[in-house]
Amino acid sequence: MSIMIQKTATRMLRGLTLAGVLGISIAATATQSAAQNLFAPVVRINDAVISEFEVQQRQRFLQLLNAPGADRESVIEALIDDRLREQATSDVGIQLSPEGVNEGLAEFASRANLSTDEFIKALKQSGVDRETFRDFVTTTLEWRQLIRGRYLNRVTVSDAEIDRALGASSSGSGIRVLLSEIIIPAPPQNAARVATLADQISQTTSTAEFSSFARRYSATASRGAGGRLPWRPLGDLPASLHPLILDLAINEVTAPIPIPNAVALFQLRGIEETGAPAQEYSEIEYAAYYIVGGRSEEGLTRAAQVRARVDVCNDLYAIAKDQPPEVLERTTAKPGEIPRDIAIELSKLDPGEVSTALTRSDGQTLVFLMMCKRTATANIDATRESVVSRLRQQKLQGYSDQLIQQLRADARIIRQ
Repeated sequence: MSIMIQKTATRMLRGLTLAGVLGISIAATATQSAAQNLFAPVVRINDAVISEFEVQQRQRFLQLLNAPGADRESVIEALIDDRLREQATSDVGIQLSPEGVNEGLAEFASRANLSTDEFIKALKQSGVDRETFRDFVTTTLEWRQLIRGRYLNRVTVSDAEIDRALGASSSGSGIRVLLSEIIIPAPPQNAARVATLADQISQTTSTAEFSSFARRYSATASRGAGGRLPWRPLGDLPASLHPLILDLAINEVTAPIPIPNAVALFQLRGIEETGAPAQEYSEIEYAAYYIVGGRSEEGLTRAAQVRARVDVCNDLYAIAKDQPPEVLERTTAKPGEIPRDIAIELSKLDPGEVSTALTRSDGQTLVFLMMCKRTATANIDATRESVVSRLRQQKLQGYSDQLIQQLRADARIIRQ
């Protein structure tokens, strides 16, 4: 989740009306054994517990709002992160006042043009408790306070970064970059080892050495080419990566970038302005088909079999026929709403192309990711103030992601 509650609420409540909320009925998703005991523990995180009830409640909440990440596994991962956030904010004494909580709830509900009471009533009629809504908002706001308090004084935005970002978003000359990439799988049992390796790779300034690391450790299709990617418009990359890339000197490598079950690194090999306008997209449509087995030989073999049978996203419906509906997700979202790891892979793909670099479920599920289409939009001139704000928030989000990754590495997480 973003540390900015405004972005979260805008994404999740887009187009939601009271009439629409009242008309939604969501089926319970618990297994038979869990249904017998809604308060059975699903995960233990240090001294905290996530119950089956909480998992079902969060699923219903996200499904009701038509939000991404509503499948059971993603919900469990998000709740683990929330527990770690709660522990971190509690450790430093951050606690919202009752007034602050009420303001946060009201702001969230207002995104749907509802009062807090109307929003809570709509949730209740669909089986979602007020506490689920309250906990979601409170955890996000308290975490934002922690991140801003801890890192805001470290965030600086240089004139060069602003000028580059303005150039990249203007309707005049765009920017393209020449990158090499490494994405290292990092399931929980290997997280510490991968973190040490990623730190070592981030120190290199040699393209040959970076390519050697890519061939040995990267999970991407580019590993055979030493991680080398062709020239690409900066705008094709996730917006959160722009300041990280633009801050690099030639041959420098980003700090390790945590993504689900993996760590990403990028080396800048070249950068130049182009005479062509920078293209922006209002929406990106993609499909994710989930394959049991992760990056095992069986999982990768199944992915190759699927790839041989599909040319466009619609073909995946035949592949997923007679399987549980959650094995195939087709999503249309604004670029800024797409999870970072997925956005990174989509930036390399044309419609009909596929990536199998990502996993879910602690590496046990392979993501067969397919680009469906991009919808172009007219570029909008960015003001200098808005660019500064955007770059600052992107850097804060980077600190937020890194801290969560560290908290996960240090935590004792036991699935029941």
